[in-house]
Amino acid sequence: MKKTTYRSRTVDKKEVPEAADGKMRLNKFVAHCGICSRREAAVFVKDGKIKVNSKIELNPAYDVQPKDKIFYLDKRIFPQENKVYVVLNKPKNYITTLKDEKTRHTVLELVENHINERIYPVGRLDRNSTGVLLMTNDGDLAQKLSHPKFKVKKIYHVGLDKNLHKNDIEKILKGVMLDDGKAEVDSLDYVDNKKDEIGIEIHSGKNRIIRRIFESLGYEVKKLDRVYYAGLTKKSVPRGKFRHLTSNEIITLKHFLK
Repeated sequence: MKKTTYRSRTVDKKEVPEAADGKMRLNKFVAHCGICSRREAAVFVKDGKIKVNSKIELNPAYDVQPKDKIFYLDKRIFPQENKVYVVLNKPKNYITTLKDEKTRHTVLELVENHINERIYPVGRLDRNSTGVLLMTNDGDLAQKLSHPKFKVKKIYHVGLDKNLHKNDIEKILKGVMLDDGKAEVDSLDYVDNKKDEIGIEIHSGKNRIIRRIFESLGYEVKKLDRVYYAGLTKKSVPRGKFRHLTSNEIITLKHFLK
């Protein structure tokens, strides 16, 4: 049976979330399903748009019971889980999959003892890469951020095994051909005039794209640190730690993806 989370406790999706006294008014339940505000929910009930166990219920103060099934316009509705958005400064030797057959560390281990909700990484950073990683349980936002059409901006600090030649900079900016097509880069330059340290801006979400670009030209990436992702940075977030996004950051993210 599918599990989801509601506020700070895990609930079975077929159960009704309880208020402090073990009861929840119908209008509050409907509002928590995310289809309208509490005030609008009371109107929906009075207008006969809400059914309890397939029977129209006109009383907004009806106490929803644990086994009740609630319908809005004949479609069953469920309370939404509490949305959580955090930015993690990923350390090395952690992978961004949810489980690993080789029992390697996953990024979930860094947050699971601090956040009750089940959150997931958005996008990928390989085991040896570090830096900005968004984690959330907002599936709609995660899907949009991962879609190529939104061209989410990412900036990486790359450390190479040797100096990057200027001719190779030009090749990268023109786009090098990889096994899965042309790799397009938005900008690229030396960091603090160190020719083996590179700043690179890219929108592509292809797997291991940064490493593959440099490897195709005979360079080994010794360090790969994502310093910027969709407007988020790791500023004031120590390696291996995380922080919750501010309301303004969440609004900005969602506005960008409209």
